[in-house]
Amino acid sequence: MFRQIVVGLFILIAGVTVAQEGTTSPYSYYGIGTLKFRGTAENRSMGGLGVFSDSIHINLQNPASYAGLRLINFSVGGSHKASKQKTETDSQNTSTTTLDYIAMGIPTGKFGIGFGVIPYTSVGYDFNSELPDGLTQYEGSGGLNRAYLSLGYQVTTELSVGIDANYNFGKIENTATTQKSDLQYGTRTFNRSDVLGFSFNFGAMYKRMVTDNLQLTGSVTFTPGTNFTSENYRRISTVSIIPAGIFTIDEREITVADTDFTFPSQITVGAGIERPKYWGVGAEFTNQKTSNFTNRAFTIDNVSYENASKFRLGGYYIPNYNSFGNYFKRVIYRAGARFEQTGLNVNGQDINEFGISFGLGLPVGRLFSNMNLGVEIGRRGTTDFGLIQENFINTFLSFSLNDRWFEKRLYD
Repeated sequence: MFRQIVVGLFILIAGVTVAQEGTTSPYSYYGIGTLKFRGTAENRSMGGLGVFSDSIHINLQNPASYAGLRLINFSVGGSHKASKQKTETDSQNTSTTTLDYIAMGIPTGKFGIGFGVIPYTSVGYDFNSELPDGLTQYEGSGGLNRAYLSLGYQVTTELSVGIDANYNFGKIENTATTQKSDLQYGTRTFNRSDVLGFSFNFGAMYKRMVTDNLQLTGSVTFTPGTNFTSENYRRISTVSIIPAGIFTIDEREITVADTDFTFPSQITVGAGIERPKYWGVGAEFTNQKTSNFTNRAFTIDNVSYENASKFRLGGYYIPNYNSFGNYFKRVIYRAGARFEQTGLNVNGQDINEFGISFGLGLPVGRLFSNMNLGVEIGRRGTTDFGLIQENFINTFLSFSLNDRWFEKRLYD
Protein backbone atom coordinates (compact mmCIF):
# COMPACT_ATOMS: atom_id res chain seq x y z
CA MET A 1 0.00 0.00 0.00
CA PHE A 2 2.84 2.40 0.86
CA ARG A 3 4.28 2.03 -2.65
CA GLN A 4 0.96 2.77 -4.35
CA ILE A 5 0.51 5.88 -2.18
CA VAL A 6 3.99 7.14 -3.07
CA VAL A 7 3.51 6.64 -6.82
CA GLY A 8 0.09 8.32 -6.76
CA LEU A 9 1.36 11.30 -4.80
CA PHE A 10 4.33 11.75 -7.15
CA ILE A 11 2.02 11.92 -10.18
CA LEU A 12 -0.48 14.24 -8.48
CA ILE A 13 1.91 16.60 -6.75
CA ALA A 14 4.37 16.89 -9.64
CA GLY A 15 1.57 18.42 -11.71
CA VAL A 16 0.59 20.79 -8.93
CA THR A 17 4.20 21.89 -8.46
CA VAL A 18 4.52 22.98 -12.08
CA ALA A 19 1.29 25.00 -11.96
CA GLN A 20 1.62 26.85 -8.66
CA GLU A 21 2.81 30.36 -7.93
CA GLY A 22 4.86 30.45 -4.76
CA THR A 23 5.15 34.11 -3.81
CA THR A 24 3.41 37.47 -3.62
CA SER A 25 6.64 39.42 -3.11
CA PRO A 26 7.23 42.55 -5.23
CA TYR A 27 10.93 41.62 -5.17
CA SER A 28 10.12 38.62 -7.38
CA TYR A 29 9.91 41.21 -10.19
CA TYR A 30 13.69 41.13 -10.50
CA GLY A 31 15.81 38.50 -12.24
CA ILE A 32 14.13 35.10 -12.43
CA GLY A 33 12.15 35.61 -9.24
CA THR A 34 12.82 34.92 -5.58
CA LEU A 35 14.81 31.80 -4.80
CA LYS A 36 12.87 29.09 -3.01
CA PHE A 37 14.46 27.40 -0.03
CA ARG A 38 15.86 24.00 -0.95
CA GLY A 39 15.32 21.91 2.13
CA THR A 40 12.77 20.10 4.25
CA ALA A 41 10.52 21.44 6.98
CA GLU A 42 13.00 19.92 9.43
CA ASN A 43 15.75 22.15 8.00
CA ARG A 44 13.54 25.25 7.97
CA SER A 45 12.67 24.75 11.64
CA MET A 46 16.40 25.09 12.42
CA GLY A 47 16.87 28.37 10.54
CA GLY A 48 17.50 26.51 7.28
CA LEU A 49 20.44 24.56 8.73
CA GLY A 50 21.39 21.51 6.64
CA VAL A 51 24.53 20.25 8.36
CA PHE A 52 22.78 17.40 10.22
CA SER A 53 21.64 14.16 8.60
CA ASP A 54 20.55 10.75 9.85
CA SER A 55 19.38 7.36 8.62
CA ILE A 56 15.61 8.09 8.49
CA HIS A 57 15.28 11.64 7.06
CA ILE A 58 16.02 13.05 3.61
CA ASN A 59 18.39 16.02 3.53
CA LEU A 60 17.73 17.91 0.29
CA GLN A 61 20.60 20.34 0.84
CA ASN A 62 23.52 17.92 0.64
CA PRO A 63 23.45 14.90 -1.74
CA ALA A 64 26.12 13.14 0.34
CA SER A 65 23.48 12.56 3.04
CA TYR A 66 21.70 9.93 0.90
CA ALA A 67 24.55 7.52 1.62
CA GLY A 68 23.47 7.42 5.27
CA LEU A 69 19.86 6.33 4.68
CA ARG A 70 18.86 2.94 6.07
CA LEU A 71 15.14 2.99 5.18
CA ILE A 72 13.15 3.96 2.10
CA ASN A 73 11.99 7.52 2.78
CA PHE A 74 9.21 9.48 1.12
CA SER A 75 8.89 13.15 2.06
CA VAL A 76 6.38 15.81 1.08
CA GLY A 77 6.02 19.30 2.48
CA GLY A 78 4.09 22.52 2.00
CA SER A 79 3.84 25.94 3.58
CA HIS A 80 1.58 28.96 4.02
CA LYS A 81 3.03 32.47 4.06
CA ALA A 82 1.15 35.48 5.41
CA SER A 83 2.89 38.76 4.65
CA LYS A 84 2.33 42.43 5.43
CA GLN A 85 3.89 44.58 2.71
CA LYS A 86 4.32 48.22 3.60
CA THR A 87 5.88 51.47 2.39
CA GLU A 88 6.33 54.70 4.31
CA THR A 89 2.70 55.65 3.54
CA ASP A 90 0.70 52.50 2.82
CA SER A 91 0.43 48.76 3.56
CA GLN A 92 -1.40 45.63 2.42
CA ASN A 93 -1.74 42.02 3.54
CA THR A 94 -1.09 39.08 1.22
CA SER A 95 -0.84 35.32 1.57
CA THR A 96 0.07 32.27 -0.47
CA THR A 97 0.03 28.50 0.05
CA THR A 98 2.52 26.34 -1.81
CA LEU A 99 3.88 22.84 -2.14
CA ASP A 100 7.58 23.01 -1.24
CA TYR A 101 8.90 19.59 -2.22
CA ILE A 102 8.15 15.99 -3.02
CA ALA A 103 11.14 13.71 -2.63
CA MET A 104 12.18 10.11 -2.20
CA GLY A 105 15.37 8.45 -0.94
CA ILE A 106 16.40 4.82 -1.44
CA PRO A 107 19.37 3.18 0.34
CA THR A 108 21.38 0.59 -1.62
CA GLY A 109 24.31 -0.47 0.53
CA LYS A 110 27.09 2.12 0.41
CA PHE A 111 25.08 4.10 -2.13
CA GLY A 112 21.96 6.16 -1.62
CA ILE A 113 19.68 7.42 -4.40
CA GLY A 114 17.30 10.35 -4.25
CA PHE A 115 14.90 11.98 -6.68
CA GLY A 116 12.04 14.43 -6.63
CA VAL A 117 10.55 17.72 -7.77
CA ILE A 118 10.92 21.08 -6.02
CA PRO A 119 10.17 24.70 -6.93
CA TYR A 120 13.38 26.61 -7.71
CA THR A 121 12.25 30.23 -8.11
CA SER A 122 8.86 31.95 -7.87
CA VAL A 123 7.41 35.04 -9.53
CA GLY A 124 4.14 36.52 -8.28
CA TYR A 125 3.52 40.25 -7.86
CA ASP A 126 0.93 42.93 -8.53
CA PHE A 127 1.75 46.54 -7.67
CA ASN A 128 1.39 50.08 -9.03
CA SER A 129 3.97 52.77 -9.67
CA GLU A 130 2.84 56.39 -9.86
CA LEU A 131 4.09 58.60 -12.69
CA PRO A 132 3.98 62.41 -12.87
CA ASP A 133 1.14 62.16 -15.40
CA GLY A 134 -0.26 58.68 -14.88
CA LEU A 135 0.11 55.20 -13.43
CA THR A 136 1.80 51.91 -14.34
CA GLN A 137 0.54 48.58 -13.07
CA TYR A 138 3.06 45.72 -12.90
CA GLU A 139 1.98 42.07 -12.81
CA GLY A 140 4.03 38.90 -12.92
CA SER A 141 3.65 35.16 -12.51
CA GLY A 142 5.49 31.89 -13.00
CA GLY A 143 8.91 30.67 -11.95
CA LEU A 144 11.25 27.74 -12.37
CA ASN A 145 10.87 24.19 -11.10
CA ARG A 146 13.56 21.61 -10.60
CA ALA A 147 13.50 17.86 -11.17
CA TYR A 148 16.55 16.26 -9.62
CA LEU A 149 18.37 12.96 -9.29
CA SER A 150 20.87 12.53 -6.44
CA LEU A 151 23.52 9.95 -5.69
CA GLY A 152 25.44 9.60 -2.44
CA TYR A 153 28.35 7.26 -1.66
CA GLN A 154 29.82 6.22 1.70
CA VAL A 155 33.58 6.48 1.11
CA THR A 156 34.51 5.54 4.67
CA THR A 157 32.59 5.19 7.92
CA GLU A 158 33.23 8.91 8.50
CA LEU A 159 33.14 10.44 4.99
CA SER A 160 30.42 10.47 2.33
CA VAL A 161 30.20 12.34 -0.97
CA GLY A 162 27.38 13.00 -3.41
CA ILE A 163 26.09 14.78 -6.49
CA ASP A 164 22.76 16.29 -7.60
CA ALA A 165 21.86 16.44 -11.29
CA ASN A 166 19.09 19.00 -11.81
CA TYR A 167 16.85 19.79 -14.76
CA ASN A 168 15.46 23.31 -14.34
CA PHE A 169 12.44 24.41 -16.34
CA GLY A 170 9.57 26.87 -16.28
CA LYS A 171 8.15 30.09 -17.64
CA ILE A 172 8.04 33.67 -16.37
CA GLU A 173 5.48 36.25 -17.50
CA ASN A 174 5.71 40.00 -16.86
CA THR A 175 3.08 42.60 -17.79
CA ALA A 176 3.32 46.39 -17.48
CA THR A 177 0.22 48.49 -18.23
CA THR A 178 0.62 52.28 -18.40
CA GLN A 179 -2.21 54.84 -18.44
CA LYS A 180 -1.42 58.55 -18.84
CA SER A 181 -3.93 61.24 -17.94
CA ASP A 182 -3.64 63.16 -21.21
CA LEU A 183 -4.01 60.12 -23.51
CA GLN A 184 -7.18 58.26 -24.48
CA TYR A 185 -5.57 54.81 -24.60
CA GLY A 186 -2.99 53.06 -22.51
CA THR A 187 -0.06 50.82 -23.41
CA ARG A 188 0.53 47.27 -22.24
CA THR A 189 3.86 45.42 -22.63
CA PHE A 190 3.88 41.66 -22.15
CA ASN A 191 7.12 39.69 -21.78
CA ARG A 192 7.37 35.92 -21.52
CA SER A 193 10.46 33.78 -21.06
CA ASP A 194 10.57 30.00 -21.29
CA VAL A 195 13.65 29.06 -19.29
CA LEU A 196 15.47 25.75 -19.13
CA GLY A 197 18.87 24.40 -18.24
CA PHE A 198 20.83 21.74 -16.39
CA SER A 199 22.78 22.31 -13.18
CA PHE A 200 24.81 20.24 -10.75
CA ASN A 201 25.48 20.33 -7.03
CA PHE A 202 28.35 18.53 -5.30
CA GLY A 203 28.47 17.71 -1.61
CA ALA A 204 30.48 16.03 1.12
CA MET A 205 29.77 15.22 4.77
CA TYR A 206 32.21 14.20 7.50
CA LYS A 207 31.18 12.73 10.87
CA ARG A 208 33.51 11.72 13.66
CA MET A 209 32.99 10.79 17.28
CA VAL A 210 35.28 13.06 19.31
CA THR A 211 34.24 11.55 22.66
CA ASP A 212 32.14 8.55 23.64
CA ASN A 213 28.96 10.67 23.35
CA LEU A 214 29.78 13.67 21.14
CA GLN A 215 29.98 13.69 17.36
CA LEU A 216 31.53 16.41 15.21
CA THR A 217 29.87 16.97 11.82
CA GLY A 218 31.14 18.99 8.89
CA SER A 219 29.53 19.56 5.51
CA VAL A 220 30.27 21.38 2.27
CA THR A 221 28.32 21.82 -0.96
CA PHE A 222 29.33 23.54 -4.19
CA THR A 223 27.18 24.52 -7.15
CA PRO A 224 29.13 25.67 -10.23
CA GLY A 225 27.88 28.59 -12.29
CA THR A 226 25.31 27.47 -14.86
CA ASN A 227 24.13 28.84 -18.20
CA PHE A 228 20.37 28.80 -18.68
CA THR A 229 18.61 29.32 -22.01
CA SER A 230 15.73 31.78 -22.17
CA GLU A 231 13.36 31.73 -25.16
CA ASN A 232 11.88 35.22 -25.13
CA TYR A 233 8.62 36.59 -26.46
CA ARG A 234 7.31 40.17 -26.34
CA ARG A 235 3.96 41.73 -27.25
CA ILE A 236 3.00 45.43 -27.13
CA SER A 237 -0.65 46.47 -27.16
CA THR A 238 -2.72 49.62 -27.26
CA VAL A 239 -5.49 49.14 -24.71
CA SER A 240 -8.60 50.84 -23.46
CA ILE A 241 -8.71 50.98 -19.66
CA ILE A 242 -12.20 51.35 -18.22
CA PRO A 243 -13.78 50.28 -14.89
CA ALA A 244 -15.17 47.13 -16.55
CA GLY A 245 -11.67 45.94 -17.53
CA ILE A 246 -8.85 46.31 -20.03
CA PHE A 247 -9.66 45.82 -23.73
CA THR A 248 -7.13 45.44 -26.53
CA ILE A 249 -7.38 47.98 -29.37
CA ASP A 250 -4.27 47.01 -31.32
CA GLU A 251 -1.55 44.44 -30.71
CA ARG A 252 1.87 43.77 -32.19
CA GLU A 253 4.51 41.14 -31.62
CA ILE A 254 8.04 42.44 -31.17
CA THR A 255 10.99 40.28 -32.10
CA VAL A 256 13.22 39.61 -29.10
CA ALA A 257 16.35 37.50 -29.33
CA ASP A 258 16.65 34.38 -27.23
CA THR A 259 19.31 34.75 -24.57
CA ASP A 260 21.67 32.73 -22.44
CA PHE A 261 22.11 34.01 -18.92
CA THR A 262 24.38 32.84 -16.17
CA PHE A 263 23.11 31.67 -12.82
CA PRO A 264 25.90 32.20 -10.28
CA SER A 265 27.99 29.63 -8.42
CA GLN A 266 27.42 28.94 -4.74
CA ILE A 267 29.38 27.35 -1.90
CA THR A 268 28.09 26.39 1.57
CA VAL A 269 30.16 25.23 4.53
CA GLY A 270 28.77 24.10 7.86
CA ALA A 271 29.76 22.50 11.13
CA GLY A 272 27.91 21.06 14.10
CA ILE A 273 28.35 19.24 17.35
CA GLU A 274 25.77 16.75 18.54
CA ARG A 275 24.98 13.91 20.84
CA PRO A 276 23.32 11.65 18.28
CA LYS A 277 19.61 11.02 18.92
CA TYR A 278 19.55 13.54 21.77
CA TRP A 279 20.65 17.06 20.73
CA GLY A 280 22.72 19.03 18.27
CA VAL A 281 23.71 22.62 17.44
CA GLY A 282 25.33 23.89 14.27
CA ALA A 283 26.08 26.83 12.00
CA GLU A 284 26.32 27.31 8.24
CA PHE A 285 27.61 29.97 5.87
CA THR A 286 26.75 30.36 2.18
CA ASN A 287 28.37 32.61 -0.40
CA GLN A 288 26.86 33.06 -3.86
CA LYS A 289 28.53 34.99 -6.70
CA THR A 290 25.38 36.94 -7.48
CA SER A 291 27.45 39.86 -8.79
CA ASN A 292 27.93 37.76 -11.96
CA PHE A 293 24.18 37.44 -12.50
CA THR A 294 22.73 38.63 -15.81
CA ASN A 295 19.05 39.22 -16.51
CA ARG A 296 16.85 37.37 -18.98
CA ALA A 297 15.77 39.71 -21.77
CA PHE A 298 15.46 43.27 -20.46
CA THR A 299 17.34 45.60 -18.15
CA ILE A 300 15.92 47.47 -15.15
CA ASP A 301 17.12 50.89 -14.02
CA ASN A 302 18.45 51.41 -10.49
CA VAL A 303 18.98 47.68 -9.95
CA SER A 304 22.30 45.89 -9.48
CA TYR A 305 23.51 42.59 -8.08
CA GLU A 306 26.20 42.00 -5.47
CA ASN A 307 27.54 38.79 -3.96
CA ALA A 308 24.94 37.19 -1.71
CA SER A 309 25.59 35.54 1.64
CA LYS A 310 23.60 33.58 4.22
CA PHE A 311 24.34 32.74 7.84
CA ARG A 312 22.29 30.12 9.66
CA LEU A 313 22.33 28.93 13.25
CA GLY A 314 20.12 26.18 14.65
CA GLY A 315 19.73 22.95 16.51
CA TYR A 316 17.43 20.21 17.82
CA TYR A 317 16.64 18.46 21.11
CA ILE A 318 15.05 15.04 21.84
CA PRO A 319 14.32 14.37 25.52
CA ASN A 320 14.38 10.56 25.11
CA TYR A 321 14.09 9.06 21.63
CA ASN A 322 13.27 5.51 22.85
CA SER A 323 10.82 6.45 25.60
CA PHE A 324 7.83 4.56 24.25
CA GLY A 325 5.93 5.12 27.49
CA ASN A 326 5.96 8.93 27.09
CA TYR A 327 5.08 10.26 23.63
CA PHE A 328 6.28 13.84 24.23
CA LYS A 329 9.75 12.67 25.23
CA ARG A 330 10.12 11.31 21.68
CA VAL A 331 9.11 14.62 20.07
CA ILE A 332 11.94 16.47 18.32
CA TYR A 333 12.13 20.16 19.29
CA ARG A 334 13.88 22.42 16.76
CA ALA A 335 14.81 26.11 16.61
CA GLY A 336 17.05 28.41 14.57
CA ALA A 337 17.73 31.81 13.05
CA ARG A 338 19.04 33.09 9.74
CA PHE A 339 20.32 36.30 8.18
CA GLU A 340 20.60 36.72 4.41
CA GLN A 341 22.08 39.35 2.15
CA THR A 342 20.12 38.49 -0.99
CA GLY A 343 22.54 40.20 -3.37
CA LEU A 344 19.76 42.36 -4.83
CA ASN A 345 20.38 46.12 -4.66
CA VAL A 346 17.48 48.47 -5.51
CA ASN A 347 17.83 52.26 -5.49
CA GLY A 348 21.23 51.85 -3.85
CA GLN A 349 19.82 49.77 -0.97
CA ASP A 350 20.69 46.15 -0.21
CA ILE A 351 17.66 43.90 0.19
CA ASN A 352 18.32 41.78 3.27
CA GLU A 353 16.23 39.13 4.99
CA PHE A 354 16.04 37.86 8.56
CA GLY A 355 14.04 35.06 10.19
CA ILE A 356 13.71 33.03 13.38
CA SER A 357 12.01 29.64 13.39
CA PHE A 358 10.67 26.93 15.68
CA GLY A 359 9.36 23.45 14.98
CA LEU A 360 8.27 20.05 16.23
CA GLY A 361 8.86 16.56 14.84
CA LEU A 362 5.93 14.37 15.90
CA PRO A 363 6.36 10.57 15.67
CA VAL A 364 3.65 8.77 13.71
CA GLY A 365 3.18 5.11 12.81
CA ARG A 366 6.01 2.62 12.74
CA LEU A 367 9.61 2.72 11.44
CA PHE A 368 10.30 6.22 12.79
CA SER A 369 7.97 8.07 10.42
CA ASN A 370 7.02 11.56 11.58
CA MET A 371 4.99 14.67 10.92
CA ASN A 372 6.83 17.98 11.14
CA LEU A 373 5.28 21.32 12.07
CA GLY A 374 7.07 24.67 12.06
CA VAL A 375 6.72 28.43 12.05
CA GLU A 376 9.07 31.19 10.95
CA ILE A 377 8.78 34.91 11.67
CA GLY A 378 10.85 37.26 9.53
CA ARG A 379 11.36 40.41 7.54
CA ARG A 380 12.65 41.32 4.08
CA GLY A 381 13.58 44.72 2.68
CA THR A 382 13.09 48.23 4.04
CA THR A 383 10.68 51.14 3.76
CA ASP A 384 13.52 53.62 3.13
CA PHE A 385 14.13 55.22 -0.28
CA GLY A 386 10.68 54.35 -1.59
CA LEU A 387 11.12 50.59 -1.14
CA ILE A 388 8.81 47.94 0.29
CA GLN A 389 9.28 46.06 3.54
CA GLU A 390 7.76 42.63 4.01
CA ASN A 391 6.98 41.29 7.48
CA PHE A 392 6.02 37.64 7.15
CA ILE A 393 4.97 34.54 9.06
CA ASN A 394 5.67 31.18 7.43
CA THR A 395 3.95 28.07 8.71
CA PHE A 396 4.98 24.73 7.28
CA LEU A 397 3.94 21.11 7.46
CA SER A 398 5.62 17.97 6.16
CA PHE A 399 5.45 14.20 6.35
CA SER A 400 8.53 11.99 6.41
CA LEU A 401 7.44 8.36 5.86
CA ASN A 402 9.73 5.33 6.09
CA ASP A 403 9.38 1.76 4.85
CA ARG A 404 11.40 -1.33 3.92
CA TRP A 405 11.08 -2.49 0.32
CA PHE A 406 14.07 -4.74 -0.34
CA GLU A 407 14.31 -6.70 2.90
CA LYS A 408 15.08 -10.41 2.40
CA ARG A 409 12.53 -12.72 4.01
CA LEU A 410 13.78 -15.70 6.00
CA TYR A 411 10.39 -17.39 5.69
CA ASP A 412 7.79 -17.16 2.94
